[in-house]
Amino acid sequence: MPSLARKVVICAAVDGLILQPLNTKKDQRTPPLYRIKYGDASITTVPKDSAPATSEPNSSFEAFGIVGLVTVFKYSYLVSITRRQQVAQVRGLPIYLVTEVALTPCTSQEDAREAIAKTAAALDARTSPQGTDDEESATEDEAPDSRGSADEIDDSTDSATGNAEWSTKASPNTTARSSIAEDVISRRGSYGRFAQRWFSRAGWAQDQKRNMGLSPEQAVLDSGSDGAVDKKKKGAVPTKIPIPDDAAGSQAALALLPKLLRTTQILFGTSRTFYYSYDFDITRSLGNAKVPATATVPMHNHVDPNYFWNRYIIQPFIAAGADSLALPLMQGFVGQRSFVVDSHPPQVDDGSAKDSVEMSDFAPGNTTTTASPPQSEKATAELRPSEKKFDITVISRRSTKRAGLRYLRRGIDEQGNVANSVETEQILSPADATWDPKAKVYSFVQIRGSFPVFFTQSPYSLKPAPVMQHSPDSNFAALKKHFDGLRKKYGELQIVNLVEKHGVEAPIGRQYESAIGRLNEEAGSDAEKVSFEWFDFHAVCRGMKFENVSFLLEILGKKLESLGSTVAVDDQVTARQTGVLRTNCMDCLDRTNVCQSSFAKHMLDHQLKEQGFDMAAQADQENAWFNTLWADNGDAISKQYASTGAMKGDYTRTRKRNYRGALTDAGLSLTRLFNGMFNDFFLQTTIDFLLGNVTSLVFEEFEANMMTKDPAVSMQNMRQQAIELCQKRVVADDAEEFIGGWTFLTPSVPDTIRATTLEEAVLLLTDVALYLCRFDWNLDKISSFERVDLAHVQKIKFGTYITSTISSAQVDEMRNVGLVVEYKPGSTDVTRVNTRSLSSMSSTPKAQEPTGFAGFLSRAGRPQAVAEPPPRRIALKAPHSQSSVADPARVGRDKDEPGAITRLTEIQEVVVIAAEIERLAIHNQPRLAGVKPEDAHLIEKGDIISLAEARKNTGLLEQLGHSIKKLVWA
Repeated sequence: MPSLARKVVICAAVDGLILQPLNTKKDQRTPPLYRIKYGDASITTVPKDSAPATSEPNSSFEAFGIVGLVTVFKYSYLVSITRRQQVAQVRGLPIYLVTEVALTPCTSQEDAREAIAKTAAALDARTSPQGTDDEESATEDEAPDSRGSADEIDDSTDSATGNAEWSTKASPNTTARSSIAEDVISRRGSYGRFAQRWFSRAGWAQDQKRNMGLSPEQAVLDSGSDGAVDKKKKGAVPTKIPIPDDAAGSQAALALLPKLLRTTQILFGTSRTFYYSYDFDITRSLGNAKVPATATVPMHNHVDPNYFWNRYIIQPFIAAGADSLALPLMQGFVGQRSFVVDSHPPQVDDGSAKDSVEMSDFAPGNTTTTASPPQSEKATAELRPSEKKFDITVISRRSTKRAGLRYLRRGIDEQGNVANSVETEQILSPADATWDPKAKVYSFVQIRGSFPVFFTQSPYSLKPAPVMQHSPDSNFAALKKHFDGLRKKYGELQIVNLVEKHGVEAPIGRQYESAIGRLNEEAGSDAEKVSFEWFDFHAVCRGMKFENVSFLLEILGKKLESLGSTVAVDDQVTARQTGVLRTNCMDCLDRTNVCQSSFAKHMLDHQLKEQGFDMAAQADQENAWFNTLWADNGDAISKQYASTGAMKGDYTRTRKRNYRGALTDAGLSLTRLFNGMFNDFFLQTTIDFLLGNVTSLVFEEFEANMMTKDPAVSMQNMRQQAIELCQKRVVADDAEEFIGGWTFLTPSVPDTIRATTLEEAVLLLTDVALYLCRFDWNLDKISSFERVDLAHVQKIKFGTYITSTISSAQVDEMRNVGLVVEYKPGSTDVTRVNTRSLSSMSSTPKAQEPTGFAGFLSRAGRPQAVAEPPPRRIALKAPHSQSSVADPARVGRDKDEPGAITRLTEIQEVVVIAAEIERLAIHNQPRLAGVKPEDAHLIEKGDIISLAEARKNTGLLEQLGHSIKKLVWA
């Protein structure tokens, strides 16, 4: 496998950014230099002498890797890793957590130089004694001075077990400081402890986290990963990204570009959710490892694409052949702990052991360091002959398919991908596995994921009821795809459903159970059947008795052991896990975390027992090293999906539940509600954009609605299916020839043109009639339809149709167009409403009879002429023809916008449909039969609602409401 660049020197030349990879001493090849050209961001190799001089201060900086290029229209920004933290070693190979990234513009030399100088100054300030951060400098890599860099770097910094990144001691660069507050804090009086809470960096939060079982180091990580960047912190990489004054492109996209860049910097950097390794494929489990066919295959070619998060934005480097810069990133969690077990533990009196533990808790200076990197409770030289030291590593891999945030990505898509899909692997290995070829390495894998059905939930409630979507057949087809994919990858499947059997969660649970029953009925053999266990977590554990999860282990314990683990000796797999547990609750977070940690502990005990170690006989029965590791894993996954730590985390960490944990969970629930209402919408848009699911046009959609549609839901397929369904249900006369079907936006109230809300409806055209079908897109059913005989059509008007002026996309007169069909109601025109019962309501327009005194005279005397009914109108607005959803079939980059799906323009579609309706209407009207073709016309061009009229109709309250939304969401 070609070596990935351990570091990259980045500087600005006259014609582009210069990237100089630095290889390890093991790789003797001279790495080429790459240039990112200003403007089009094309990547090419350049001669080594083309690099500019970097002797001037802050003219370059070193990055630990390249994340990719973020491109909005013609403006690109390079994302590089400037800070990292080593969190684990697997087979002697380090795994890193990305803690900070820098964004460098590729627009001009001036902008690039300014950004590079700020980044280099920030990194220099951090490594200098004056800029050292006491709590972070000792645990994270510092970017060395790049001005004297060479083409080689010492690889020992990546593999040394005693890496400084794992050190818990203070940095030697830290200068002695003193202040009145620190002098008071240093004294251990009651006021000193009080002052420490107020004046220390972590404050009360760290003390509370310690009570909940969090280590001080983890508390620091949590406090720094809330999605905000501390602008006052010395050495912080700049967050203000320059944007050209003459920028061309979508006004909405460019207006939101600064927020996109800040969100990108937070997502890849300060959120602390992305991991990588230069030599170890962290995207694949031990049982799913993929060995490259040849040693020349780069890592980006054999990592699992489901967990390759920067695959889209790193693609320009891959296309340019810069394999040494194509560093795959994985979102999820990686954590590691060490522990010692004894095959013949000494007998200890329970009472004295308890007393000693209690006394040790009150001992001065006693702190829990469970979040520290792998280190044993005893030194290796002090181990008794019956003792052995192990490393336990947890790797959670978050899928890029249907990726996103709680309430914005729920359920399943048409391809069988579910939201919040995470594969979690627990690796057990002896501490000496790196040099002992006979050491056994165990791997146990389990997965989680949302309900594999179509449903949504409102973000504006603490406990919203799930709303089911689409037909049973559509749900089953997607569910079958999902489980077929899981069976192919993992083998035997065991479902663990943790939702309530009563209340708002029960209906979706019953639908899930019913679908699995149907799936098993259609299975060809018992081996293809899926086992289903519905465990009502809240009912069984009511009263905060989470220890009752042991009842679930009693049910599934034997099944877990039969599925087994993957075992490897000397990198050769000797046994494979034959199946997997798929666990879910409503969000696949809190209840799932508790149960998955219990399953993992059960399998850990089973694996150690095979090697002669009985965990039930060990002196340490609290297993804090295990509990905090899995609690940290649960918090990480929860923050990535719900923007907060996991609830019930106190039980996962301490195996105890009390009122403090319940109060903490209440606070987390409110935080999740706030994030779901305000923060998640733009972050979801950013995630979709960075994954390549949508194009830059998505920002126009966001500006208009302050939210975006799910790109995984194929609107084109849904519309086509709706047209076909309406044709079957609505056109009753087989003699009618079907001409075509389309979807349009129409006012929710019939016979109106101006409306505050428009709904998408289906328009069908036959040789004799026009049908407007109002469709329930959630249930795939027709709500009502209106039939218009073409013989009654009097006029067709097309032109500008603007219904709102609050965003730039909504005032474009070329894109906001529509048509109005005016007709005279007759006996053959009918409206039917689906009442979802044995009958449907129908109405035929009738002539109005005189009322009042005139009606009395008409009924008393001779009949009078009845007034004709007024004409009715059908208003249709064309949906935007250019979609923000990226076209997977288009791989290359267009000069305008990569991957945009294009069709007829809005005005072209309106004109074509209006002309077809006119042709058939003339054919069905005898009064026009003898008229010359040039005189027989029903179409007229004119504004339906002009821009000026729309501006008058847009009230101040509507404009103010959108401004407030934009202030909050954008």
